[in-house]
Amino acid sequence: MALTSRVADWQRLGTVERVGGHDIFVRERPGDAGLPPLLLLHGYPSSSYDWRDAFDLIAGHRLLTFDFLGFGLSDKPRDQQYSLRIQADIAEELARRFAGEPIVMVAHDMGSSVATELLARDLDGTLSFAPKSALLFNASMVREQASLLLGQKLQLSRIGPLFARLTTESAFRHSFASIYSPAHPLTPAEAEDQWSLLKHNGGHRMLDKLIYYNQERVTPPTSARWHNALRAWPGQLELAWAELDPICTESVLQAVLALRPDTPVTRLPGLGHYPQVEDPKRAYEIIQRHASNH
Repeated sequence: MALTSRVADWQRLGTVERVGGHDIFVRERPGDAGLPPLLLLHGYPSSSYDWRDAFDLIAGHRLLTFDFLGFGLSDKPRDQQYSLRIQADIAEELARRFAGEPIVMVAHDMGSSVATELLARDLDGTLSFAPKSALLFNASMVREQASLLLGQKLQLSRIGPLFARLTTESAFRHSFASIYSPAHPLTPAEAEDQWSLLKHNGGHRMLDKLIYYNQERVTPPTSARWHNALRAWPGQLELAWAELDPICTESVLQAVLALRPDTPVTRLPGLGHYPQVEDPKRAYEIIQRHASNH
């Protein structure tokens, strides 16, 4: 299956850059002097295409987003262990182009877990860029409290490789639609776009590899490292939480707040797992406010 015309248009607006020995798809926009740049980190199993409306709805700020290794239009090596640390390495290398300027990190789903590794590096004193603040959307940051989909559980099981090889477009559409809200359902066009990005270079056949990071999040010492980053990072951290997310539920939110009780939370009633796709105007108003305040 070729890329849809919409995804092909998105591809033409970006570039492919050599990062950490791999070809990584990057989309960037310049911004106004004096405003902090935004680094947008996407989730699993999608890509930076999730953030496409940022380029129309975010005013003034320089924007940088990219496809994680194994996702979207980036390289998809079959022999790679898809650790959050590898993805954080790529994010860190790309962020160096901001030349020390403090960065606002905006992340969703897996991207929010990558962000916690970056915060942990900042705590360690090893991060090569300066995070000004972080706004994290729904993510299983305390994975023990998450309600994984059946397909995700199968991907993480012994039959994960077989399950991934047998993944079909209809099965993907059914599963993907289940995490959208009733008031903002997955559209046929969005489903077609997301499947074309997943299938690009055979990504749909390696879902069991791409979800490896879920194992890391419940395995010491990495799990403790990332929980401590949420607890102890001294910067400005906010949460934006879609209340109808069937995976990253209220239980996950409360577990994050138990680690960091005073964290500001903007609740998004009526939205599911992909708030920036389901209701872009609402999601980007929150992002714009956060970036302007910090």
